[in-house]
Formats: sequence, C-alpha cells, structure tokens
Amino acid sequence: MTTSTAARIAAYEPWARTPDRAARTAPGAAGLLAKFEREARGRLGPDATDRQVREAADAARKAHYARMGAASAAARRGTA
Repeated sequence: MTTSTAARIAAYEPWARTPDRAARTAPGAAGLLAKFEREARGRLGPDATDRQVREAADAARKAHYARMGAASAAARRGTA
C-alpha cells in the first residue's frame, strides 16, 4: 500500500464515524465568515453599519468562491 493510499484511508476513517457532518464543519465555516467580516470592517472603516459590513462580507465571500470555481475549471481544462 502506498503512503498516499494509507493517508487517504486514514482521512476517511474519522468521517465514517461522524454522525453530524454539519456540526463537525461548523466551526470552520463560522471562522471563514468571521474573516470576511473582519476584512470588510477594515475596508469600510469604523463608521460602517453592521448591515453594510454584512453585505460587504457576503460579496467578498461570493467573490472568493467564484475565484475558487474559476481556478477549479481552469485546472480541469489544463489551463491553470
């Protein structure tokens, strides 16, 4: 068995024992959202309302995932 195969199996095992995947990944998702909110607050400044920060953070999150999707498509085409 190759090291890569052993590592893949080792990575799958804990997920096989996870009854609630959403709960397991929630801290990471919350941390990423907090990062976008911190960055938005920094760009908008202290006078920005909470709503403005949420909207800017949401736009930044969408842009992030659009960039990831474009990079993934380019990699699949072999044009990365």
